[in-house]
Amino acid sequence: MFIYKDKKIIKKLALKQRYCYCLTKFSSGKRVRKFPRERGERMAGEEIEREKKSAASARTHTRNNTQQSSSSGYLKTLLLVTFVGVLAWVYQTIQPPPAKIVGSPGGPTVTSPRIKLRDGRHLAYTEFGIPRDEAKFKIINIHGFDSCMRDSHFANFLSPALVEELRIYIVSFDRPGYGESDPNLNGSPRSIALDIEELADGLGLGPQFYLFGYSMGGEITWACLNYIPHRLAGAALVAPAINYWWRNLPGDLTREAFSRMHPADQWSLRVAHYAPWLTYWWNTQKWFPISNVIAGNPIIFSREDMEILSKLGFVNPNRAYIRQQGEYVSLHRDLNVAFSSWEFDTLDLQDPFPNNNGSVHVWNGDEDKFVPVKLQRYVASKLPWIRYHEISGSGHFVPFVEGMTDKIIKSLLVGEEDVSESREASV
Repeated sequence: MFIYKDKKIIKKLALKQRYCYCLTKFSSGKRVRKFPRERGERMAGEEIEREKKSAASARTHTRNNTQQSSSSGYLKTLLLVTFVGVLAWVYQTIQPPPAKIVGSPGGPTVTSPRIKLRDGRHLAYTEFGIPRDEAKFKIINIHGFDSCMRDSHFANFLSPALVEELRIYIVSFDRPGYGESDPNLNGSPRSIALDIEELADGLGLGPQFYLFGYSMGGEITWACLNYIPHRLAGAALVAPAINYWWRNLPGDLTREAFSRMHPADQWSLRVAHYAPWLTYWWNTQKWFPISNVIAGNPIIFSREDMEILSKLGFVNPNRAYIRQQGEYVSLHRDLNVAFSSWEFDTLDLQDPFPNNNGSVHVWNGDEDKFVPVKLQRYVASKLPWIRYHEISGSGHFVPFVEGMTDKIIKSLLVGEEDVSESREASV
C-alpha cells in the first residue's frame, strides 16, 4: 500500500473527496452551479496517480544513483589494488637478491687469508714473490672489473728472474664484494682507498708502498693518489678506466668518446650513473641488451685482445669464484662506484712526488676499446707530472702482452723507461 507522508497532499485530497459538489458561492443572491461528484473523484484519482508516478520515479532515480556510486567505488578500489600490486611487483623485480656472504650459513667457504677492517668487514688476499720481510719493493695489486686476486698479472706474467733481481713482494686482494672479501654496500672511491691503506697496515708493509692498478683497478688508483698520497712510493695505472662524469673533462671530448661505445654499454653506464638503484635490474633483464663487458661479448675487444684471448683459451677459470657472493655486490656495485659523481676530480690532483722521490705512470694501448685513448691523452696532458706511455697497436690487454709487465714494473721501480713504443702525451 502506498502511503503519503506530505501533509499538504493529504489535506488537498481530503478536500476533493469530501465534497461531491463545489460549495456555492453567493453572489447577488444566486447559487452558482455545482460540479458533479464524478468529476471531483476523477480529479482526485489523477492527482494520486501523478503522485505515485513521481514517487516511483524518485525511487528509481535513487536506486540508479546508488548503483552508479557502488560501481564507481568498486572500480576505484580495483584500480588502487592493481596499482599497489604493480608497484610491489616492480619493487621486487628491481631488488637484488641478498648476498651470499663468505663464511656465513649457506655462503661460500673461506679458503684464503683475510684481514679484518675497522668496520668489521674482511679483505681476502694472496701473496707472491719475495717474502715481505725480505723484500726491497712492496707492491699492492688492484684488480679490474669482473676479476679477482687470483687473476694477478704478476703471478702469471712477471718473470721470476725480475722478481729475484729486484727483490719484489706483491700482494693482490679481492676488492669488496668480489671473491672472498665482504661486500661494502656503502662503498665509494674514498672507502676503497682507505681499505687499501688498512690492508698495508694489517700486513705490515711499512710507511710506503707501490700500487699497480689495471683497468678499473687503475681508476681506483686515482682515488688512492687523492686520499692516501702520503702512503705511496709510486704507482702504475695500466689502461685505467675513465669516469665520463668527471667534472673537468671537456663535454665535446667526452660526448665524442661516449658515442663511440656500443649502445648497450652506453645505456649500462647511464643507468649506473643516473639510476644506480636500477643497475641490477638493467643488467639482468631480457628486454634490452645488457653491458657487453658483463655479457663477455667479443665485439668489445681489439684485434690484439682477441689474439691474446685465443692463447688464453677465452675462458676465465675464476669466474665462479669472482661472482660467488652475487653479481650485485661484485659487478653492479663496482659499476655504481666507478661511474658515480666522485667527491673529487682527477684533473685537480696535485703531484704526490714534488721532490721526485717517486713517480706515477699511465699505460694505454691506442686501440683500446674499453678506455678511449683521446680521453687518456687529455688527462695526461692536464697532469704534467704523469709519465704517459701509449702502446701502438695494443688494446685493453696491455699487461698480457709478452714482456710488457716486466717493462711496466722496471719503469715504476727503477726508472728504466726502455719501452720503445712509449711517447709523450698529445691531444
